[in-house]
Amino acid sequence: MAALAVPATAAADDAAVTDSAATMQGVTVQYAGSVMVFQVANIVVSSQFADETYQASARFTAAGLAALFTDADIEAGVSGYREGEQLQPWRYSHLNHASSKNRVVAIDFPEGVATPDIEPPFGSMGEPPATDEERAGAADPLSTLLAMGLGAVERGTSHCDGTLPVFDGRARYNLRFEDGGTDRVRTRAWTGDAVVCHAYYEPVSGYEADEFPTEDDISRPITFWMAPVHGGDIHVPVRIRTNAGFGGVTIVARSIAEH
Repeated sequence: MAALAVPATAAADDAAVTDSAATMQGVTVQYAGSVMVFQVANIVVSSQFADETYQASARFTAAGLAALFTDADIEAGVSGYREGEQLQPWRYSHLNHASSKNRVVAIDFPEGVATPDIEPPFGSMGEPPATDEERAGAADPLSTLLAMGLGAVERGTSHCDGTLPVFDGRARYNLRFEDGGTDRVRTRAWTGDAVVCHAYYEPVSGYEADEFPTEDDISRPITFWMAPVHGGDIHVPVRIRTNAGFGGVTIVARSIAEH
């Protein structure tokens, strides 16, 4: 899940653009994350879309077995502009409330270039750090997840075919999507035929030598089972699975609320 940073966050700036005259569509999904049979996290992702703008927040808290070893409480938010399935973030930020560093990791997007605004700054931005050229056109992790659900990687009859560039404040990477067809899914929140997307993590820059993903890490995809909401206008993950690491990680939707 590090690839997605699905739930790293501090609230998005209140100056976020809004489109009060537009029809709004929103959805809030509550997830439980587990390693093997042990619950390790509670996650909530809430998004709101207008015709020309969007905003979203996410929260990740340690739970179950993991809560014995960490008190992680990560909050993230983003706001920006929308053109169909394409999203252009305006301001993204995240904060771990449980960290003694109180570091806010924020990203601005002047002229479409993801520009970090970190306070206090990281000791290193990686070797080598991500360049302006590499950060041009990249989105934050939360916007990337939302764009996937809006159809940013749909090509013809394929639901998942394409690459989305991502910048998380330090690391610059791509998510390369491959179509996995459909699969019958049954969770507490949703039952039906879900669209299956495989996302491969492709590191680019902004990593320390000891942080760079191994060949084994990047050879295994993150698999998303995407369910339609709001009459199919939006898709949300109802199950996420990555096999990297000990036992792998599974995240399952526990409730879905359309608004």
